[in-house]
Amino acid sequence: MVTVLKAQGLRVVIFLNDHPPPHVHVFGDGQAWIDLLGPDGEPDLVWTDGMSRGEARRALRLVSEQQRHLRARWETIHGGRDDRDFGPGT
Repeated sequence: MVTVLKAQGLRVVIFLNDHPPPHVHVFGDGQAWIDLLGPDGEPDLVWTDGMSRGEARRALRLVSEQQRHLRARWETIHGGRDDRDFGPGT
């Protein structure tokens, strides 16, 4: 686990042995999983556990503001592979 950002009482991490698609885990009072590239190109909140709605919104806003930096960190840690880049049988 690599902490890639700390801000606003939140800690954003990327797990070293994690899987595509590129995403981060955000820890505060609870935790959230946020895809770095949702269907509309913006970060997408996938799930939360133990986070208030306000904290989840704050986490999503932070990841959105830092999307470029976080995507670069994902690629440094995991390489550029994104499972959406590969079709069946590739």
